[in-house]
Amino acid sequence: MKRSAAENTIIVIASMMLVYLLISLYFMNHFFTNTVINGVNVSLKSQEDVNRSLQDHIRNYKLQLVERNGEIEDIWGMEIGLEYNEKNNISEILRRQDSLKWIFSLFKNHEEYTGGLFLYNEKALESKINDLHCINNRRIEPRNVDFKYSAGSYELVEEVYGNIVRRDRLYIAIRSGILMGETSLDLNEKLCYENPQYTLSSAKTLETKKLLDKYVTTSVTYIIDSPKEQLDGNMIHKWLSVDNNLDVKIDRSEVKKYVKELGKKYDTVGIARNFKTSTGKIVEVKGGLYGWKIDQKAETEVLLENIRNGQILIREPLYAQRALFRSENEIGNTYVEINITRQHLWFYKEGKLIIHGPVVTGNPNTGNSTVTGTNMLNYKQKDAVLSGPGYMAPVTYWMPFYGNIGVHDASWRHSFGGEIYKRVGSHGCVNAPLYLAKIIFEQISEGTPFISYEE
Repeated sequence: MKRSAAENTIIVIASMMLVYLLISLYFMNHFFTNTVINGVNVSLKSQEDVNRSLQDHIRNYKLQLVERNGEIEDIWGMEIGLEYNEKNNISEILRRQDSLKWIFSLFKNHEEYTGGLFLYNEKALESKINDLHCINNRRIEPRNVDFKYSAGSYELVEEVYGNIVRRDRLYIAIRSGILMGETSLDLNEKLCYENPQYTLSSAKTLETKKLLDKYVTTSVTYIIDSPKEQLDGNMIHKWLSVDNNLDVKIDRSEVKKYVKELGKKYDTVGIARNFKTSTGKIVEVKGGLYGWKIDQKAETEVLLENIRNGQILIREPLYAQRALFRSENEIGNTYVEINITRQHLWFYKEGKLIIHGPVVTGNPNTGNSTVTGTNMLNYKQKDAVLSGPGYMAPVTYWMPFYGNIGVHDASWRHSFGGEIYKRVGSHGCVNAPLYLAKIIFEQISEGTPFISYEE
């Protein structure tokens, strides 16, 4: 009797279901395909077979350490007393397995981990780790990417990774690898090394290089004298440093030192000047407060700001004090000349002798000699009262050029010049006849040089 197509289909489906159920019965006592327990492949094995496989795994177990320098070191199971714990819960994994779903195991991996499956001797493992060459070899410290100045800009110097092992991470990685049944452990991938914080590819690296390049593009040409003084990256780069966080530091002390050297080179306050006197002699005049003086504190701050902004400038330094000229002796052709030896004063304006006459200077025998050197008129005041220990003197014309020492009229004197100053000289001021003080006062300006000297 011939079966219909429907009957044949039912028979085929029933047969397939029977086969599927038979296979499902098999997987009630066997592990699915693609099942791995603690690193050991137990596919299609019964629990008894799995026990043997795990024992074989322990017997021949070796964990291979792949180190940064390419060196390989091994940790053998027998060295650390590795053993299989038969009182494990593998059966629990099998019980959780739904045998009717065996078909799905063909298409996915089943990674299982059970704690306490492998046991080892803690002290033996610690001893083995302490003897590893990667811990005891010559230490090479990690180093961040570096920056090298060259011809106006910075080049990047590749970082150094070094070989310093972090013991805590190494121990955790090895312990975990053994318990998971791993046979190879890449120490670099497991982050067992101390690494540089910043590398060539770090975003901060590019930011730092950009800032360094900006700083060394700074160019400051100082208008001081001929030749001009120029500061650029060839000096500035020596003042720059990069810390461990790749932050750029400008060494303030080095900038301050540079400005101080500018002062030493170009400040002229108190220098010796060759001066041609009204009598035709050339005398060397030392000391005094007249001259150029850089304001070192202010200039340091401005220069730091110039560097931070990467500016290209032509400018003067900031001065705490200026003279009238830079060339020759800086005095020019408008000045007051005081010859202490001859007790005489001359006043020149724009090269023309305006007036001259005798004076009385400080008494050297009482320690009140008039200062020598090149100074300048601080200010002028009419109808001032001068005072000091034991005296108070009203004057009509007061022209101080060195602290409380200056030129003024002295109505109490009836004669000037000669040797008077050695007997009854002043307390340091230059006493002048009224007419002389008046004419000077009326035509002199603040800042005019005063040159006082002895022959």
